[in-house]
Amino acid sequence: MPTYRDQAIVLRTHKLGEADRIVSMLSREHGKIRAVARGVRRTSSKFGARLDPFNLVDLQLVKGRNLDVVSQVECLHPYSAPLRQDYALFTAAEVMVEAADHLVPVDREPAPTQYRLLAGALRVLGQGTTDGPRPPEMVLDSYLLRSLAASGYAPDLVDCVRCGAPGPHPGFSPSLGGVVCINCQPPGTPHPHEETISYLRALLVGDWAATRSVAWPRIREGSGLVAAFVSWHMDRGLRSMPFAER
Repeated sequence: MPTYRDQAIVLRTHKLGEADRIVSMLSREHGKIRAVARGVRRTSSKFGARLDPFNLVDLQLVKGRNLDVVSQVECLHPYSAPLRQDYALFTAAEVMVEAADHLVPVDREPAPTQYRLLAGALRVLGQGTTDGPRPPEMVLDSYLLRSLAASGYAPDLVDCVRCGAPGPHPGFSPSLGGVVCINCQPPGTPHPHEETISYLRALLVGDWAATRSVAWPRIREGSGLVAAFVSWHMDRGLRSMPFAER
């Protein structure tokens, strides 16, 4: 049977039969993969814990008609270990992998940008940024904005998203996709603090140094805007989002 090798992040697993699992992964070269891991639920399994959600693994798979089969696996980065010990980190990671699952809807279609964004976000979540540690809410919101942008849903945080008038503008419309001027804003459009919009711009480009001294009210307000933006622009809401501390 033909085989192939790849690196992947484990998104989720499902029980299959008495001892097997179906593992859903986002891989570096082959996009989203669903594969059967034989016997991983047995205590004698050699690589059961290596396939825990959030882990970055190097694996060999045997091509199957419907599902591939995991034949070898090595854990490169056990991101699940620190994330499972902290509720805020764990729930943020759950939202990340669920979002990645939604944003890569077709199996075996390469999605290298989404893979790199998820791998980087999980690493930062557990190990901190290049500018030091950041709250899980901040890391999650940066990942959501950047992964949506990579899928073609980048919010406009400078000019009016409807008429193109140069900013800054007072309103933010999740349904329209960004900031809006007074003349274009729909009824009920929220008017976030101008520092919140600047903060979201930093998250969108991964400028961690610019987030060093952001006040908690701005982080919380930004999280609310990101949650509304994600809910509107994804086909369906993320079930894990209400459990994340925001």
